[in-house]
Amino acid sequence: MPVLRGSRSRVAAVMALAAATALSACTAGSTKSVSQSSGDGKTVTLTFLTFENPNLTSQYWDAAIARATAKVPGVTIKKLVGQNSTAYLQQLYASGQAPDIMTSIAPDGFAQKGELAPWSADDMKDFVDPHAGEIGGKTYALSFNVQPIPLVYYNKQDFAKAGIAGPPATYAEFLADCAKLKAVGITPLEIGGGGQDTWAAAFGLGATVSADVLTKTPDWFTQRADNKVKFTDPAFVGAAQKVADLAAKGYIDKAGLSRSYADVEQAFRGNKAAMYPMGSWFSASVDKTKPSFDVGLFGWPSDAGKNIVPVVTGGGLMVNSHAKDVDLAKKWALAFAEDKTNLDSSVKTDGTIIGIKGYTPPADVGPMYKQTLDTYQKAQAAGQTVPAWMNTSGDGSLPPGFSDKLNAAIVDLITGRKSPKDFAAYLDQQYTAATR
Repeated sequence: MPVLRGSRSRVAAVMALAAATALSACTAGSTKSVSQSSGDGKTVTLTFLTFENPNLTSQYWDAAIARATAKVPGVTIKKLVGQNSTAYLQQLYASGQAPDIMTSIAPDGFAQKGELAPWSADDMKDFVDPHAGEIGGKTYALSFNVQPIPLVYYNKQDFAKAGIAGPPATYAEFLADCAKLKAVGITPLEIGGGGQDTWAAAFGLGATVSADVLTKTPDWFTQRADNKVKFTDPAFVGAAQKVADLAAKGYIDKAGLSRSYADVEQAFRGNKAAMYPMGSWFSASVDKTKPSFDVGLFGWPSDAGKNIVPVVTGGGLMVNSHAKDVDLAKKWALAFAEDKTNLDSSVKTDGTIIGIKGYTPPADVGPMYKQTLDTYQKAQAAGQTVPAWMNTSGDGSLPPGFSDKLNAAIVDLITGRKSPKDFAAYLDQQYTAATR
């Protein structure tokens, strides 16, 4: 929800009303609660904020919640279905409706205000990267979820039709492939997301910045937080220029900018474009419902010839520091995150790479997931992974509220409403405002 400058009381009232309206709307269809009585028959009702999409359906969440609840006596879980965005959770906190437990939202901004309960070293002992997303030396989100964001999924038949033998090794080859695809009437890239899904339009820039900026300066965003670099510096502007050039050459399906995330995926499936930069969760979608063509994948290529894989570890459950029962909420969240069936379900449903020690994926995972996992592991071994800067949390990550401005501005960059230099200047302005 855009908030204009003006009366603080009016803004707070608008935010509270929006949160109340959104929450009442989303809980209206979520009346089913899952309970597990303690030995004395008493239970505590805890709210759990989730979100739904084509992969993570209502049935997925209900089953996962039930499995965790069965392991924790004395808890009743009331599922709330809303948006997995910082702005939405901020509205809930502002209106006094913050959930007891939440998932897949960055802790930045909330942890610093004391609104989240930290996880102890003992809590995190079974996690591969217990320090992922640390803020001030403390962990606030269970880091079981490892995701490359994005990879480039592509239509092998389209590549063959254009005379392309395989994935590009350099950015120059990538541009040449785009030209070949366009020459035979195939739009090269499906990038977009309209309405509340502008985040889906960000993956082209996310990949380009990862390949061009973070490979040379891995801590660029930490330096940005310390005001040592700016978006208007040549490195970032150059990456933005590449995205603008892709759009100007007709290599991006601009109709995608008006489509929802679900419709953007369907556009790729419906042969609207040959390549689809998207998070690794798309592998689960392919394995679940195979498109009419063979799908391959590669990491976004750099000028130097490295296929870069941006990675985020985190996206796990967080606990409100003012939950009705913080200890019970943490116990339930750990049960949810470490349940083997839940982890297997997350792999099959959302293409998650699991960051729990000793975990192995089910033997019957699909071929697209195996290819995604192999691409990630090879990039990791070759030193070709970098932080997925638009999705990471913790020290040096993007400040709260900035991502919404960034995503909307990326749409302006692709449509030509903002030049790369104007785009970068706008980001510096919004970054400064978000960190005041």
